[in-house]
Amino acid sequence: MKNILPIFIFYFLSLNTCSQKNKVVVLNNEQGIQLVVNDTNFIINGMNWDYFPIGTNYTYSLWEQTDDFIKSVLDTEMSLLKEMGVNSIRVYVGIQPKWIAYIYESYGIYTMINHSFGRYGLLINGVWVPATNYGSVEVQKVLMEQVTKMVVEYKNTPGLLLYLLGNENNYGLFWSGAETEDFPDDKDEKKKIGETSGRSLYKLMNDASIKIKEIDDAHPVAICNGDLLYLEIIAQECKDIDIFGTNMYRGKSFGNAFERVKNELNLPIMFTEFGSDAFNEIEKKEDQKMQAFYMIENWKEIYENTAGLEKSRNSIGGFTFQFSDGWWKFKQTKNLSIHDINSSWANGGYDIDHKEGANNMNEEWFGICAKGVTNEKGMYTSYPRAAYYVLKKIHELNPYKIGTTASAISKYFNNIDISNALLKAKKNKIPESK
Repeated sequence: MKNILPIFIFYFLSLNTCSQKNKVVVLNNEQGIQLVVNDTNFIINGMNWDYFPIGTNYTYSLWEQTDDFIKSVLDTEMSLLKEMGVNSIRVYVGIQPKWIAYIYESYGIYTMINHSFGRYGLLINGVWVPATNYGSVEVQKVLMEQVTKMVVEYKNTPGLLLYLLGNENNYGLFWSGAETEDFPDDKDEKKKIGETSGRSLYKLMNDASIKIKEIDDAHPVAICNGDLLYLEIIAQECKDIDIFGTNMYRGKSFGNAFERVKNELNLPIMFTEFGSDAFNEIEKKEDQKMQAFYMIENWKEIYENTAGLEKSRNSIGGFTFQFSDGWWKFKQTKNLSIHDINSSWANGGYDIDHKEGANNMNEEWFGICAKGVTNEKGMYTSYPRAAYYVLKKIHELNPYKIGTTASAISKYFNNIDISNALLKAKKNKIPESK
């Protein structure tokens, strides 16, 4: 026993240390609301990341390829992300825990694991149902089972940052599928759908959050909402979530988003998607300068509203949308090897290429990197645009560094040189295919 006891004590201490290393909490105090990872204030310099070679669409899964192939992809892509200063990525359920650990241990990048929560349909009793009815007992059972399985699978994974439920599922109450459409303007219709379908959605999300915390108390739970639609219902039904996540495309400013989330929810705001496409609808050509401009303006507000500064003090960062172009996004099953220039929705906030009555947002051109052709191994090269170099500069700034002020942040962003970023990106021209 004299020899066993010291070993047991060492083993116990090792387990305790290991659990502390994986602790992520939301801290709300007089400084504001912030994310704390391993006792360190953490700004999410995140990226929506996926891997779809040209010619594929949503039916392709990187995680179904060989381990050697996956490792080669991750080594290439994560090297670029690390160099850019990205510290976390958003990835959907399907990635094996070993790859989350590999990304973290090899590149220091955390993963936010995302369950779509019926956003694109569900398999109910062996039948695929494209539009999810969150008031259905069968739907509730299936989703709670899936969420429980997710947490059990991922909870002890090194590099896990937090859990995210959904992907603008409130928009899915109006249309099914993943292709972005213009949003209906009728206020009465929105209100009716919010009460008849939205309330069931948010109540179920809250139930799922409670279940997640029963299994894993070391990682926060966030929901992903489309903008601030139904914030008043969320305030009533989602009292057990830790973070309000939002896909928000408002142009150069998020407007009152920080204040509303703070005042109405008393929660941190995390931008699960935001950014700009790199295609100018008016000029009908790639516009890297435009994309880089919106990146600077968006991230400036994210930083200015972090804890300890002078504004809302509830911003914890965000996940830029997205790392590389999605050639399949327009029509999704057609022209998969063509980089479409069809704009599918209109947004006046992006006034550089907006004309009244015309669409200006191009789903296939949101990449911070352009996408090269697929080689004989099934891989492609990502070619950084100007926005990549702008984001690299942005992510070098730590808003939680002692002595950082609002004026210092403003000055820092104002001095970011888009011209220099354009010069660097010019060297990354995609080779012409033979």
